[in-house]
Amino acid sequence: MAAAAATAATKGNGGGGARAGAGEAGGARKKKGPGPLATAYLVIYNVVMTAGWLVIAVGLVRAYLAKGSYHSLYYSIEKPLKFFQTGALLEVLHCAVGIVPSSVVLTSFQVMSRVFLIWAVTHSVKEVQSEDSVLLFVIAWTITEIIRYSFYTFSLLNHLPYLIKWARYTLFIVLYPMGVSGELLTIYAALPFVRQAGLYSISLPNKYNFSFDYYAFLILIMISYIPRWDHSFNTYSPLSKAPWRVSHGIKHCPSR
Repeated sequence: MAAAAATAATKGNGGGGARAGAGEAGGARKKKGPGPLATAYLVIYNVVMTAGWLVIAVGLVRAYLAKGSYHSLYYSIEKPLKFFQTGALLEVLHCAVGIVPSSVVLTSFQVMSRVFLIWAVTHSVKEVQSEDSVLLFVIAWTITEIIRYSFYTFSLLNHLPYLIKWARYTLFIVLYPMGVSGELLTIYAALPFVRQAGLYSISLPNKYNFSFDYYAFLILIMISYIPRWDHSFNTYSPLSKAPWRVSHGIKHCPSR
């Protein structure tokens, strides 16, 4: 989820966002970046993802102008939202094959949390799709991802505009709480429908002698936001005391 999604461990999909650079204390050597082919691929990937989230942004604006209301705008961008957010699973592969030097575990956690919210909550519990909280996290995600993917693209090209770098480190202060609030409120809104329908729950007795309560699982997911909030905000925040590393002329950047 954006919390998760937007959690703060350093995920890389764009090469420029999470590399340790030369000049660190102790005389650490500069880490080797991706080769020419990997760099070209990452540029294409980030350009496509930037364009995809721009399509979502335009879709939201067009739907709002057509309807004259911000309610239930989710339906106007449901397909591209699912496609491009699910497409972020490639970022786990980027880490696994080593073209991006970030943790596979942390990247998987961040990406899967958002994919979970899209498919296992918003898609599966259709009653919540008209909730304003869905629009809240969709807007937060959309702005965040347009900035993030464009940040990585320009970083890979060694030409990072100041405005994008500023937005990357500053707008987080508003977008992260906005996204987290939308995610939590959406899960909360889904709870009564999940309990009533017994969605994804497994009751005893059964031949596997196993039970699973999806309602309780969603509550645990909500509780898990508490420790992640502090860690994510401290990592992202420009006010963090942790030193920013320098790589390719840019500051060390958390993934979301």
